[in-house]
Amino acid sequence: MLCLRYGKNKYEADDIFQEGLIQVFKDLNQFDAQRASFDTWSSRLMSHAALRYLKRNSWNQNFTTLEEVETATETNENIYDQLAAKELTALIQELPTGYRVIFNLYVLEGYQHKEIAAQLKISEGTSKSQLSKAKKMLRERLEFHLTEF
Repeated sequence: MLCLRYGKNKYEADDIFQEGLIQVFKDLNQFDAQRASFDTWSSRLMSHAALRYLKRNSWNQNFTTLEEVETATETNENIYDQLAAKELTALIQELPTGYRVIFNLYVLEGYQHKEIAAQLKISEGTSKSQLSKAKKMLRERLEFHLTEF
């Protein structure tokens, strides 16, 4: 599921998954059950593999910089409750690369904007801006999806 969220489609997700598995097996000797569960440790490696893949293959640096991040209204959580994980993943995959990466890192992986900015070599404001735009785009698509069905 993690790889599907980062990839644009199943084929990209398969490539990301394969690269992530290779990394997990290479670094297996570094796994320490005292520090984190295997799921947490391997998820972190998979998300790093996804970022490497995107930078190498489809990263267009489509981040837009804003001086001030517009405050977006909070998404009605009931919308998320009505969608299956598969449908939500499909909607996330439709986001532009920059939006999708920031959304995944912040919302789903739990990174802070400072960490995202350092990892992607962008400003914190850009990270916040991309997240705001991703949420807005997802909200619009969710509302459309729910009214259509």
